Amino acid sequence: MGKKTIHVSDFTGQALSPDDEVVRVVVLEHPDLVAGPVQLDATPVDVESIDDATLDVAVVEIHDRHGGGEPRRVVLTASEFDAMATDVPMAQLLRTAERVKPPKARRTAEKIDYGTIEHAGRPHRGRVTEEEARLVRDRLDDVNKRLADAGIRQVDPADPEHAARYGFPTAG
Repeated sequence: MGKKTIHVSDFTGQALSPDDEVVRVVVLEHPDLVAGPVQLDATPVDVESIDDATLDVAVVEIHDRHGGGEPRRVVLTASEFDAMATDVPMAQLLRTAERVKPPKARRTAEKIDYGTIEHAGRPHRGRVTEEEARLVRDRLDDVNKRLADAGIRQVDPADPEHAARYGFPTAG
């Protein structure tokens, strides 16, 4: 028995033939978006009016006491923002305003614990702890399924490098 996959436009539900061009639309921000960016598939016809609907907007951060220490991000039309400048035109104000330096990258990235089932077996340059090696050996199917789902190479006990790294018995 075989399987057949049919691709459809996420916008219209219209079935797409293998010859149809598929347009990928990544939604970065939306009021109903709760867990980060998402991807939608569409046809060129589905998205041809997007450019016509484009708004000139200003995206600003408000740093005040109302944000609990965090800035509030606000999106408004560029004309509404421009109207706030009553002494000097906004274009001139923006040209002469003080530049904001990007925040310095933090060198102390969150340390990943490879001794947990969520991260065991992931490629990394550090030393493999006994806890990670034990998890990989004891739960190899779970580890490999997670790695495969994430598009990462799987652990192969027959691979001499993997066998040495995770403590699998070697033939010979």
